[in-house]
Formats: sequence, structure tokens, C-alpha cells
Amino acid sequence: QEQLVQSGGGLAQAGGSLRLSCVASGRTYGSYMGWFRQAPGKEREFVASISWSGGNTVIADSVKGRFTISRSNAKDTVYLQIDSLKPEDTAVYYCASSMTYNGQAVEMYTWWGQGTQVTVSS
Repeated sequence: QEQLVQSGGGLAQAGGSLRLSCVASGRTYGSYMGWFRQAPGKEREFVASISWSGGNTVIADSVKGRFTISRSNAKDTVYLQIDSLKPEDTAVYYCASSMTYNGQAVEMYTWWGQGTQVTVSS
């Protein structure tokens, strides 16, 4: 069992940067972590994921070059750095955890954070 608590996000201007954080508690050793987002009226979309060691990351093509995922296992925290923000990045962002999977499939993640709103103004 894991609990995920997110922080960060908010309102930002296009071209700016934001960093989202997700702190995990409970059984975290060996977990894979992912970030997803969901815009109003749209399905939840994969953004990025990372292995326990941090050595393997998967980044969605739609955000590659602007989004960076990283983690600190000492702090039980995964981060999503968002640079060169665009209005289309506006969405609720979710972190998620899986003990077995590092990738894009929403259904492979077991635990989810509460979500945090990111709004980008043009």
C-alpha cells in the first residue's frame, strides 16, 4: 500500500516553468512512478514515468524536450519539471505508482495522488 501526496502547480504564464512534487509513503521500495494529466473533457494522458533507480525514464512525445521526470528515493519524492509552458499544458496533473510497470498504460498503475491543477495563461 502506498499513499501519494502531491504539491506544486498553480497558475503560470506561457514560457515559464513549474515543478510538481509527489511524496510517497508506505511500501515504496522498488516502485515505478509516473505522471499523467487530464484536461477538461479529455481522457487521462501519460506524461512521463521513471524506474526505481531513475536510470530508465519514458517521456511522452508530446512533451519531450520540455518535461523532465526525476526522483529522490532518499526523500521518497518524484518530481516533474515543466519548462517552456504552453496553454495546452493546462490540466490536472496526477502522479501514480506501480510496483511492476514503467510506461504509458494508465491501468498498470495502482496508487494515485490527489491531483494538482496547472493553469497556463497565454
